[in-house]
Amino acid sequence: MSFSSGSCGNCAYLGIETEQPLPDGRTKWGIIIDAGVSLRKLKQALTANSLDFNAIDAVLVTHEHGDHIRHLGSFCKRLGIPVYASANLHEVLSRHPYTKDHIATCRRELIADEWNRVAEAIDVRYFIVPHDAAETLGYTVNIAGRRFTLMTDLGHMTEEGLQYAKESDTVVIESDFDVDMLMSGSYTHELKMRIIQGYGHLSNDACADAIRRFYHKGLRNIFLCHISGNNNTPALAARSASEALQSLSASSEVSVRPLPRGICTPLLTL
Repeated sequence: MSFSSGSCGNCAYLGIETEQPLPDGRTKWGIIIDAGVSLRKLKQALTANSLDFNAIDAVLVTHEHGDHIRHLGSFCKRLGIPVYASANLHEVLSRHPYTKDHIATCRRELIADEWNRVAEAIDVRYFIVPHDAAETLGYTVNIAGRRFTLMTDLGHMTEEGLQYAKESDTVVIESDFDVDMLMSGSYTHELKMRIIQGYGHLSNDACADAIRRFYHKGLRNIFLCHISGNNNTPALAARSASEALQSLSASSEVSVRPLPRGICTPLLTL
């Protein structure tokens, strides 16, 4: 479930539910990726889907920009759940005004190049993606043998990111801007260059190229994230991704869904 995706805030829930309770009585486990929405919005969306804060075992952080960590300090203070990131990113979070006062007791460092157990049946590993932050992480998540990979805020695709996507059932990938809309729009030249020159965001065209490169027979879901409200539309992003799949004669095999800005999706079963 995505609670919001884009410069207005980023936060998503990924979880598993068992048919029978384990010995501790629990049937649901899950993680939050990024903390760019308020606890109030998070609680309302979880409650509407028969979930609560007890279903959240950990938070993964992609990078320190405000639309991804604006409410992370509150998450730490109110929920006290583990926050996972690389050692380098945690050093940044320990000094960041949004997080420095509350993250110390929740800090958990992920071991590089290894699977890290963060909850019952949930293992994660991170990889670096290019973006103009101190360090930006993509994540691949293994839940009971199913693979989920998320890559947001990346200026260009990497071979490592492609390899993880090639092994995943579900991929969340940035499709931030349409090149023509960006270049003809009202942004300053400096901001346009920041977005487009390899360490900003991924365009629809670059996203489509990545899809053609990581598509494989086991791929079932593609979610398009961080779609710009000024330089793109969900329809343009979805059409670009769908055309990439059509060129591979794979459009009937894979579901393509744009994630909305500032709006919660339903709880989707993958």
